[in-house]
Amino acid sequence: MASPTVVLVTGANNGIGYETVKALLQSDKAYHVLLGSRSLDKGNSAVETLREECPAVTNTVEVVELDLTSDESIERVFAQIKASPGRLDTLINNAGATFDIEFLAGKVSLRECFIKSYDVNLAGTHVLTWTLVPLLLQSADPRLIFVTGLSNLGKASEAYFPTPPQAAGWPKKIDFETIGYRCSKVALNMLMLDWNHKLKADGVKVWALGPGFLATGLGGIRDKVVKMGGGHPSIGGQLIRTVVEGERDADVGKIVGKEGLIPF
Repeated sequence: MASPTVVLVTGANNGIGYETVKALLQSDKAYHVLLGSRSLDKGNSAVETLREECPAVTNTVEVVELDLTSDESIERVFAQIKASPGRLDTLINNAGATFDIEFLAGKVSLRECFIKSYDVNLAGTHVLTWTLVPLLLQSADPRLIFVTGLSNLGKASEAYFPTPPQAAGWPKKIDFETIGYRCSKVALNMLMLDWNHKLKADGVKVWALGPGFLATGLGGIRDKVVKMGGGHPSIGGQLIRTVVEGERDADVGKIVGKEGLIPF
């Protein structure tokens, strides 16, 4: 019997990451899913919920404690996967953070808002990918996915959804902010292009994936996003599974969306 496809999903204890793990567990293809979570307790709780929601699945899931802001944590993840199962078939860089809402609440400075977003969404993701590439190269079909956000520059210049229009004058009365997060995700698109360039000769398939405006726990404002029309995070999970399972292999090096390709 062929060994299962080994997939690491970062930031997988809730939101799109959780729904991605769930979609893979429910697949008729064989998977061993590594559920990345900054909190081991939250990761274990997510696994318990998955087992309640998917009692009949034969695919397996394992918690991996991962903090993208810690090089030591990333090195421990590398050692854990190297020890068993010894390779990584797909890395799904899903984990992300926003501090824009905290900035509006006066909990972080404007500078901290940006630095913290870039540390998780860009620097941490890059360090993790760099560290785990040797494990990806042990796979017969290595895949690398970067989950991007509302980061399409062309579309943003036409309609700046979901940030509402601003009246003249200063200071602005902003009650829904996304700029630190969105800037970091635009940079993530560039990071995807660079990894696609670096790993092309190695046969690694690389994508960015735009799941759309979904009501995740990001920023702690799920209810507000639902009221603004945000979809269920399972939409993102199902989309990611199509990429993992080869349905978008013709779109390597591009930003994949539910309805088609997303221009940069």
